[in-house]
Amino acid sequence: MKPPLPANPRHIAVLRLSALGDACNLVPTIRALQRHFPEARITWIIGKGEHSLLAGLSGVEFVVYDKASGLAGMRKLWRELADTRFDVLLHMQQALRASVLSLGLKVDARLGFDKARAKDCQHWFTGYQLAPHPRAHVLESFMDFARALGVEDDRPEWHLPVPPGAYEEARQLSGEAPYLVINPCSNVRLRNFRNWSVEGYASVIEHAWVQHGLKSVLTGGPSALENETAGQIQALCQPASVINAVGATSLKGLLALIDGARAAIAPDTGPVHMANALSTPTLGLYATTNPDRAAPYLWREFVVNAYPRALRTYLNKGVDDVAWGQRVRHADAMGLIQADEVIARLDALLEDTAAQGTLDEH
Repeated sequence: MKPPLPANPRHIAVLRLSALGDACNLVPTIRALQRHFPEARITWIIGKGEHSLLAGLSGVEFVVYDKASGLAGMRKLWRELADTRFDVLLHMQQALRASVLSLGLKVDARLGFDKARAKDCQHWFTGYQLAPHPRAHVLESFMDFARALGVEDDRPEWHLPVPPGAYEEARQLSGEAPYLVINPCSNVRLRNFRNWSVEGYASVIEHAWVQHGLKSVLTGGPSALENETAGQIQALCQPASVINAVGATSLKGLLALIDGARAAIAPDTGPVHMANALSTPTLGLYATTNPDRAAPYLWREFVVNAYPRALRTYLNKGVDDVAWGQRVRHADAMGLIQADEVIARLDALLEDTAAQGTLDEH
């Protein structure tokens, strides 16, 4: 009979390399493990960009693997950890690359996803699997690893580290007036199709400026698509209503910018989960991915959810007819989201959180 997972692990390894949004959704699991095992060391094997975002996370030792370094980078990491033995490895990356990387680690027990959730045959690389949890949110799927080790206090907490210099970086961009953060583009990937229209964003920016007195700060990476999209949005807006900060922030600076925002708007991409982790009011735009699985966790009720419409329109199916995590890979799917419904959700979000802020003050 297989022995049980360690009841009181002294050294826990977490393997999750990417992506930014998933890294944010994993942090509550780290916090739950820290509450339950306050004496345990936690080592997180993480991707390069994700480490830039989370560097300084309290109580966590990071080991960085640059995916671009390939097998040579794996060998370097294995040498770095050659004298380290882990009581348990929480294998949270459903990718063959990560599974191969895990083989060079010295581990007593390897815990991975159950067969239904595992991808790229991850269950071949783990001696222990999670109990099934059908139709789980990404954050809940990560928390299942803590639950498997006996954790009962699974309330979500983040406490992301944002250094003072990042806040100064953010102030230089945003100024002192209240603002929204809008991150219009998702990662540039083949057949990703998560980006909404420039006209839609411009309508929301106009409404936020005229009705709420809020500037909009556009954020994103330095890619040609993100710069082009931001320029097109800016061209449709009143100059005073928008600040183009695309490609102008570090990841810590982006955290600070989001932390100071009245609200954040984005499709299913890293910044929507960064905003969620900072408790910034968050409006997610979803059509090609299922928000029940991947919405900003604390702000699920404010999501604009066109996913059921996209399934009906492009796959002729309902939500219950497709696999959990099914994507709608159609270039026009995000166009099903109407500006009026985004504006209505933004108004509701601002009203709700303004009222909550007033209550908090008293």
